[in-house]
Amino acid sequence: MKDEVAKLLGSPVVRAARVYGGYAPSATFRMVLRDGRRAFLKGTYPAKHTEVRWDLEREEQIYQECEPFMRPWAPAYLGGARSGEWHVMVLEDVGRRTMPPWTPAKLRACARSYAAFHARTYGKPLPRWLSRIEHRDFAAFWTRLGETGELRGTAALARRRTDEAAEWLDVALPVLRGHAMRLAKLRPPFAFIHFDTRSDNIRLQGKLLRIFDWNFACVGPHEIDAAAFAQSIAAEDGGEPERFIAEYDLVLPMRGPALDASIAGIAGYFADRAWRPPPKGLPRLRSWQRRQLKVMLAWAARHFDLPEPRWLGSVAD
Repeated sequence: MKDEVAKLLGSPVVRAARVYGGYAPSATFRMVLRDGRRAFLKGTYPAKHTEVRWDLEREEQIYQECEPFMRPWAPAYLGGARSGEWHVMVLEDVGRRTMPPWTPAKLRACARSYAAFHARTYGKPLPRWLSRIEHRDFAAFWTRLGETGELRGTAALARRRTDEAAEWLDVALPVLRGHAMRLAKLRPPFAFIHFDTRSDNIRLQGKLLRIFDWNFACVGPHEIDAAAFAQSIAAEDGGEPERFIAEYDLVLPMRGPALDASIAGIAGYFADRAWRPPPKGLPRLRSWQRRQLKVMLAWAARHFDLPEPRWLGSVAD
């Protein structure tokens, strides 16, 4: 694989440092070439004993065909290579991890740059092969949890305060379900969205947000992308999500109903996932999702004027 990369870049790899982040055992390296250049490698391989499924072909297509919408926020695509069952992409190296820790200045810069990224394509023609319906998956979580009785699993996360959590969820369910269901009915204008933005797949260079891991990219309401990023920052003690939304809104205004639906839908996703057993190969995922659940339910309570969910303090990370 090193030989293939050397052919692709025109110089041998003399040093490669593993980059850790995310939840899957992916092959990610920052490389130094003999001629002094740097590059980043992301690879897939036949992983065993895991439920992880990679789709590097689609991400490579995104880099190749959506470059006008992604630059300068995305790193430059330098090429791909294969060897046996390995498939790698080589990208511009955007440097070391910059967050966390978060600061008010970093939050402000990320929010405004993210809004500028969405504004580039908001309401503009985009490739027809990009999905327009991925955000609709978040519409049904609260409905399903209520109908199947699985909301008990969410409440049980509160341990000794399970009954209190169950009572709060019973009160909140009609409100959250009603707003989340509107995700399925949102209409354009839409934007090109990343759909998985969090600190382990971004870097901040000055006031420019650099974003990678584009395998979930699609077309949809910018509000769901912004809300998801905002809650991930709050889960890392970077500030309440409302602060991010306020900064973002200065560059690209939010549509109230779309933001309402996004907050409710994302909260439903974590309510559905956080209490389940971890997928094979992803042992740290549920812990992070429980942190995100706490952020989202607290945010939803403030946003929709619901009772304060004090029981969240009993939910362990």
